[in-house]
Order: sequence, then structure tokens, then C-alpha cells
Amino acid sequence: MPPRMRLEGIYTPVITPFSAAGEIDYDALAELVERLVGAGVHGLISGGSTGENYAETVEERLAIARFVTERAKGRLPVIIGTGAMRTPDSIALAAGAREMGADAILLGSPPYAVPTERENALNALAIDRAADLPIILYNYPGRMCVEMGRDFLDRVGRSRNVIGIKESSGDINRLHLLARDYPHIQLSCGMDDQALEFFAWGARSWICAGSNFLPEEHIALYETCVVRGDFAKGRRIMSAMLPLMRVLEQGGKFIQCVKHGVETTGLYAGAMRPPLKGLNKDDKRELEQVIGTLKTTVAAILKGN
Repeated sequence: MPPRMRLEGIYTPVITPFSAAGEIDYDALAELVERLVGAGVHGLISGGSTGENYAETVEERLAIARFVTERAKGRLPVIIGTGAMRTPDSIALAAGAREMGADAILLGSPPYAVPTERENALNALAIDRAADLPIILYNYPGRMCVEMGRDFLDRVGRSRNVIGIKESSGDINRLHLLARDYPHIQLSCGMDDQALEFFAWGARSWICAGSNFLPEEHIALYETCVVRGDFAKGRRIMSAMLPLMRVLEQGGKFIQCVKHGVETTGLYAGAMRPPLKGLNKDDKRELEQVIGTLKTTVAAILKGN
């Protein structure tokens, strides 16, 4: 049996750059992958909601995932998102991930269907059989309408492939539950404004969309808290990052903000696919100011000021 995959560090759910006509811009995607690898992120996720997976066909998602995997060239792990409304689509994505040599899959609950915990577990295990890869569960009841509760975790956790969980409920009691009762499932922060709390409770990884455009600052928080255990400095960095998290989450403009954030770094991100529209001038200016202040403040903290 191969060694268990360790979830360590910053994992970036990569955006999908689109041309004005809505086509996938692979050149821009290649540039972003190189930027993230060069910045030192610890893994990439293709086909997450940050990549606008809900607005893409299964064929497009597989093509993007294959491209990201090939561009990564084994320099860091690539995890493939399998989230979809239809189980056959998730199974096709999982089988594709296995075929292309992905390192793991990200497995969420099917949105809108509202399965019971047993139904959701059986669905997850069917996807597991198709991939036979390490699995990071993805609990996000705000988008998926159901929670991966104890019954689900007890059933699915029996699979040797289930190695971790991206916890995005926002419920701090879930963090306590997972840390205390499911220590064999590695915790990964999926709720950005709780990163410090996740690290305090033993999480060693953070799946964060903001690392598309601020990889160094996200890595700095991880290294400060997890590698060095300096939570006093970690609180200062986290405090400097919280205004960004508020902007990203306000008014449902999350992906728009992440894509504009990428463009502030000089890379092309392009438009969103419908139904989403871009930020207005005021929103862009506010985001740019928050990014500028964050970068200056974190740099000063890291220099010891």
C-alpha cells in the first residue's frame, strides 16, 4: 500500500481564465500555474467552484484538469474536483482523474438533491470506486444544502482512500468534532476567516482561493502557525488578512474578486461565465486598496516591525 498522502501547506483552487467569447484561455492558465508553482504553493486543485466548474461541461473540466496536471509536471500535487449534480458526471471526473495520474480528488456532496447521510455516503463511495485515489472530502453545506455528519463520516471514513476533509461549514463546533473524533481524517481549512483556528486545532493545510493572487501571504500564515508554531505573530498576520476575507465574501462576488485579484498581479483572468458579471469600478478599487494594505502590513510583520 502506498504511503498516505500528507496534506501540508497551501493548496490553490485554480481559477479558469476565459476569453471575451467565453473560451478557456489555456495560455493564461499556463502562466498562472507557473506563477503559483514559482511562489511555492504546495498543491493545485483543478475543477473546484473557484474554477467555475458549475459553468463547464464534464469534457471541459477533464480537459482543464489534464492541462493543469501536465503543466505541473509532478512538481507539486494536483487534486481534481469531482463535484457535480449528477453522480455519473462525478464518476466520469473521478475516472478521468485516475486516468490522467492526478494525486487525489476533492469530493463534495451533490448540490440541490439534499440526499440523506446514507444516500450521500453511498454516492461518495461510488465515486471512490471510480477513482481509487486519495480523497479529500468537501463539506460545504452553504452551497450543497447537506452536512457531512457523523453517519456519513463513519460510513465513508472506512475507505482507506479517505485521507482528509476540507471543512467549509463555518461552524467552529464542526472543527472541534473533526479534530477530536476523526483524527484519522486530516483537517484542511476551507473557511478562510477561521484559518488561525484550524491551525490551532491541528490542521496543517489550507485550501484558499485568495492564494491565486496572494500566494506568498497565505504561505506566510501557514509557515508562521504550522511550521514555526508562532501563533502570536500568526494572529497579527491573520488580522491583516481579515479585511480581504470580508471583501471576498461580501455581496456574493467571490469569484469576481478572485479573478480581479489575479489581474492585479499582471496575469490575465478574463470574464466570468454566465450568470456572473464582473466587478464595477468601485468594487475593483476597494479590492485593490485592501490587497495593497494587506501586502504592506504582512511584509512589515514578517520583517519584525
